[in-house]
Amino acid sequence: MSGDTPAEKKSPPWYRRRAVLVGGAVVVVLVITVLTDLPVSTSRSADIASERSIMQELNSDVAPCALAAHQALGIWALQATGSLTSSGRASTPGLLSDDQSACSFTNESIFDLTNIEVPGSPAGKDLGDLVATATLWTTSDALRAIEDVQTLMTDPTDAKALSNLTVEERRLAADRRSANAEVEAADRTLDTALAKPDMPALPQPGSG
Repeated sequence: MSGDTPAEKKSPPWYRRRAVLVGGAVVVVLVITVLTDLPVSTSRSADIASERSIMQELNSDVAPCALAAHQALGIWALQATGSLTSSGRASTPGLLSDDQSACSFTNESIFDLTNIEVPGSPAGKDLGDLVATATLWTTSDALRAIEDVQTLMTDPTDAKALSNLTVEERRLAADRRSANAEVEAADRTLDTALAKPDMPALPQPGSG
């Protein structure tokens, strides 16, 4: 237990700094809001086809980060309960590094997520809100949680990382609820049932 950890000695590159990531998500929210405020008149069948296509694209883009967050929190859940094997622990730095990248704006899937175009219809407005929520879920909530796990795998007693991880777990759950509500709002508008967003309920580290 000596000195600073490598993570403390080296600052993250600019594109992984939390202020930059949150700022990028806010920009996405603002752009989507402007685009979806433009009125467009289309048929219900055309709207349904469009919204289904958007959900397919969104879920494809979110999936790598969803898997990464599930893996990272699963690793910490095993570590916190003393169930992680020594061989499993040895492989975690590389796995967590890949998980971090999967939820970063440098990942092509995340870039594609932020560039999803939604129509200016009432249901399109709901899915525009969903794209913004999904961006926050991936590049803010999930990414921060993964970074906290990286810290905790080096020092499981780090009080700040433990506290931050609890906060991010709550945000992940809250944004997941918001995303589901936004899809349900689009469902009501179109009188249909769209696919649910690929934002799974994630393992709760230390919950046993």
